[in-house]
Amino acid sequence: MAAPIGRWFDCVHRLSKRIYSQQPSLRFYSTSQIVYPFASRKPQRALKLFHNPVRCMFIQTQDTPNPNSVKFIPGRAVLDGGTMDFSNPAAAYCSPLARHLFRVEGVKSVFFGPDFITITKESEGIDWNLIKPDVYATIMDFFSSGLPVVTADAPRNDTAASEEDDEVVTMIKELLDTRIRPTVQEDGGDVLFRGFQDGIVQLKLQGSCTNCPSSIITLKSGIQNMLQFYIPEVEGVEQVTDDDEDDEKEIKSP
Repeated sequence: MAAPIGRWFDCVHRLSKRIYSQQPSLRFYSTSQIVYPFASRKPQRALKLFHNPVRCMFIQTQDTPNPNSVKFIPGRAVLDGGTMDFSNPAAAYCSPLARHLFRVEGVKSVFFGPDFITITKESEGIDWNLIKPDVYATIMDFFSSGLPVVTADAPRNDTAASEEDDEVVTMIKELLDTRIRPTVQEDGGDVLFRGFQDGIVQLKLQGSCTNCPSSIITLKSGIQNMLQFYIPEVEGVEQVTDDDEDDEKEIKSP
């Protein structure tokens, strides 16, 4: 029995060798250098994603009651506090950002709020679609430069109540700062206290409120009514313009 069994195993062994020798060689695709059939590839370098958060900043725009003014919201602080109005390029001597914005063709005035920039164009005939791309690019390029929005010699509009103010003026300033100015700033503008004489409150409108068709309505129906409601001493409100202030300075100058 041992001999037949041994011959049977030997026959099976030889038959299996012939079967496997006739099959095509199998190729295995692996990163191992031993079984990889092709030339070894160079290791890939890790990808580096360069992200500039300033260049990728998202600037929103908001229409204002003034069709010639648009509010630009860059999503970051513009001023540490308060507002600044630049009615012409000469007034922008203290703001590198305002000077750059005045270089955009069609820009008439620039206004800064705590977290927004209001641009007023020269006339209704200028299309906003022609101005907005240049304004977007100017704002993004400026914030990426690291320059200050305003310089140290920039004048500040101090509207806070002082010890020299009487009770009525203090109440007027407090009401303006807490109830009126925040609402006006939402529309891309501001209103500043300029005086109180003979029952008349003198106010200066800035930003989108300047030369706005509804500025008279804002003064009379909005601001005046609120002041008269809380402060009986107020008899009316009148607007003070840049020309009025210039004339007053000439009269006071020797």
